[in-house]
This record gives sequence, structure tokens and C-alpha cells, in this order.
Amino acid sequence: MEAFVKAARPYPEVFKYLGAVGPYDTTEEFLSTFYYPLVQKEPGWMLFLLIDKTKPASATVGLEGEDGAVAGHLAYINSSAFNLSTEIGYICTLPPFQRTHVTSNAVGLMMHYALDLPEKGGLGLRRVFWQANELNKPSRRLAERMGFKFEGILRWDRVLPPHKKAYGTGTVVREGDPKGKDWVGRHTAMLGHCWDDWEEGGKEQVDAIMARVA
Repeated sequence: MEAFVKAARPYPEVFKYLGAVGPYDTTEEFLSTFYYPLVQKEPGWMLFLLIDKTKPASATVGLEGEDGAVAGHLAYINSSAFNLSTEIGYICTLPPFQRTHVTSNAVGLMMHYALDLPEKGGLGLRRVFWQANELNKPSRRLAERMGFKFEGILRWDRVLPPHKKAYGTGTVVREGDPKGKDWVGRHTAMLGHCWDDWEEGGKEQVDAIMARVA
């Protein structure tokens, strides 16, 4: 936790599309506003620290005793064992590692684990989905590059706090809104990658992306 917070502190802009979370000044703030109320509380969540093993620890902060540099985090969220589904979300890649192999490889590994059958070391889920702020074009491009299919826009899907006002719909909420005019709304793009997409060429598409060295 501390390694991520230290590495991310110089880049508050990476949190602009991450809903109501971030940026963080301290590890305690990260724990109290994100990890404890969301990651630890929700049984369908699992957060991963993203480490670039091709870089020395000095590239950012690094972890004591570990090879590689802290590059960000991402998670399985909104998972349902009954419905055999999960979402890949809260992707936060620090600027020094953007436009590299890091994010696509991490997402590819998570797709493999979610969609591969148990006999191949996976969970055998039927659906992996991806939600992004409608304005977050890089996130949507990454999802589509990894084979996720655009399924629609969820209008007024989320409430954003005042410090994220610039990343809302741009539409002023109506008078008398329970949250008030400073708590703007977000439209969310929904994309999905299902088991049949995976079996009909999706896996090979992801593997080809992960095989690239740059």
C-alpha cells in the first residue's frame, strides 16, 4: 500500500476518472477512503499491485526485497460467483508506464485467469465486463484493443464528488437534487468480453498483444 501511494503521489491526474477515489496524500487516506470501505468490505473485489519486472526498483519506489518497479494497481470488482462474471476495474497505471506493455499484459493475465476453463488454470467465467467514464477515451480504446465489445452507455450511472466535477457529464443537475449541484453525474460506457468471444478468437488476439516486446 505504502509503495503505491508513494509512487502515485507525484501524479494526482491518474485518478481523474476513478470515480470518487484518489488522489491520496498518505497511506492512511488510501486505506480509509478506498481499501477498507471498498476492497476489504466487498467480497467480489480483489486488488492487485501492478509491478513492472522489466524495470529496476529505483524506477519509482519499488518494494523492499522485490525485483521491479511499482507501476500502478488494478482489480477484479463486482464479481458474481453465481452469474460467473467479474469486472476488471480501478485500473491506475502511473505515467512512466503508460503506453508500454504494462497495462495490456496485466489486463491480459486477468482475462486469462477469468475466462480460461478450470482445466487450463482459470475460473471458467462466462463474462468479464469493463466500465469507463464516457469521457475516458484511453480506457475505452484499451478495452476494445483487448477484445471487449461496446454494449452501451449507462446514463447518469454515478455521482461524482465536487473535486471530480470536471469529469462529469457537463449537465447541471436539477434544482432540489439530494446531492446538490456540486455533485455532478457520470455517464458510463459498458463493454464486455464473454466466453464465446474468448473461444472464437479473443484469446489469440490477447495473446498476440501480450507477445509484443514493446
